[in-house]
Amino acid sequence: MKFGNMSRVGKKPIEIPKGVSVELKDDEIWVKGPKGELKKKIPTEIKIEINEGKIFLSPKVETKKTNSLWGLTRSLISNLIKGVVEGFEKKLEIQGIGYRAELKGEDLILYLGFSKPIEFKRPEGIKFSVEKNIITVLGIDKELVGQTAAKIRKIKEPDPYKGKGIRYLGERIKLKPGKKVVAAK
Repeated sequence: MKFGNMSRVGKKPIEIPKGVSVELKDDEIWVKGPKGELKKKIPTEIKIEINEGKIFLSPKVETKKTNSLWGLTRSLISNLIKGVVEGFEKKLEIQGIGYRAELKGEDLILYLGFSKPIEFKRPEGIKFSVEKNIITVLGIDKELVGQTAAKIRKIKEPDPYKGKGIRYLGERIKLKPGKKVVAAK
């Protein structure tokens, strides 16, 4: 059974921008840039070569699994490079009367209508900023930024009737209709 070169994403070489160094150590790739340093474990089925300021990926053996890993690995490496150069951010919006967030040192304090405020500890490699009712989660690791934003949203997910709670900026919540009062005849 022949699969051929199926991964369109995997075939594209990754440009290494100026000021970024990429190293292969055993089965890990280390990317160092102006914003920091990241490393990622590389699947053994994928071969990586670095020449002339570009990273080339290819499968060692052609199977269905390696073809899917090929494109995934390329995307992950591309995200590592983008992270150390630009960084990633996710914005969350707090909606509801009396709901607010503030920074206490590096940690986030959330007032969401519970009996006590919730203290959200800052994970290593993440920064928070709060402006009015918008919380911004910043970092160089895309996976960690997304995961942290999801954990904050989970503390008080948007209510399906009034839409109160924490949502991603621009996220649309489909509100359910409330109970209808029927007049007695």
